[in-house]
Amino acid sequence: MRRKLRSPLPPRHGLDAVRLRTPAEASWATMRDHLVERLPRVDPARIDAMLREERIVGLDGPIAHDAPYVPESFLWFHRDLPDEAPVPFGITVIHRDDTLLVVDKPHFLATIPRGRHIVETALVRLRRVLDLPALSPAHRLDRATAGVLMFVVRPEMRGAYQTLFRDRRVRKTYEAIARHDPELELPRTVRSRIVKERGVICAAEVPGPVNAETRVEVLEHRDEPGTGALARYRLTPETGRTHQLRVHMARLGVPILGDDLYPVLTEKPLDDYSRPLQLLAKTLEFRDPVTGEERHFHSRTTLQAWSDHAAWAA
Repeated sequence: MRRKLRSPLPPRHGLDAVRLRTPAEASWATMRDHLVERLPRVDPARIDAMLREERIVGLDGPIAHDAPYVPESFLWFHRDLPDEAPVPFGITVIHRDDTLLVVDKPHFLATIPRGRHIVETALVRLRRVLDLPALSPAHRLDRATAGVLMFVVRPEMRGAYQTLFRDRRVRKTYEAIARHDPELELPRTVRSRIVKERGVICAAEVPGPVNAETRVEVLEHRDEPGTGALARYRLTPETGRTHQLRVHMARLGVPILGDDLYPVLTEKPLDDYSRPLQLLAKTLEFRDPVTGEERHFHSRTTLQAWSDHAAWAA
């Protein structure tokens, strides 16, 4: 087994350095020329500055501006970080041991770095605050969804726990707040085919074999004069399609409160935290692949629309 190369650069802001491997074809005179072509979204002047500042390194140290191209070699560097609005909500630790870290993720905090969300993500924040540079997610929650999120502390255990989620050997339930419709026959299992295309924000239900199933139940409802009627739903996904719960609730005619994608896409600023999606990953249960014990983790979060009914129910 080939030994994984260790980065010469330590993590920065909880982020590992980017690693590039140069192609075998030697069609560039210098490493700098290769980087300019390899990184088309980075201004060449910025690459020049990073080389001068010795921020791009190889196994033998910083890469000089005029260093000749070396095929099949490795380079490391830290990307420049985008400007991000701080997410003003904390992460609550539910459980921590030598192998697992389980947290209550707040709304608006992405699980991992991606796109415009880098430092303001659960993974980077936890790595930095808890001094766990090797922490990795066992699964993911959407940025808009709050609730139980599990990470693996020890890298050698990562595969065992990620495989649990891949093979759907984890039992998950969610809670959602939406309009109460007394004529809606529940409980029921919603089945459809959901497709999410790369580069398209919303998923869509299309004809074809079923690939998405969700059990929908009403836990309780409130009908208060002057404020409308809301219900607290339990959602149990049997599959894991992108935005599955949101799509299925919208299909039933009771879209989740705060949903700015379904049934209608509504643009809003990234730093608008006024009406979070009322969807919560409530429980996570599985047989531990390492110890064999049954694990049960529960979110301690209460969705805003249920605790402040009048503000949401109109």
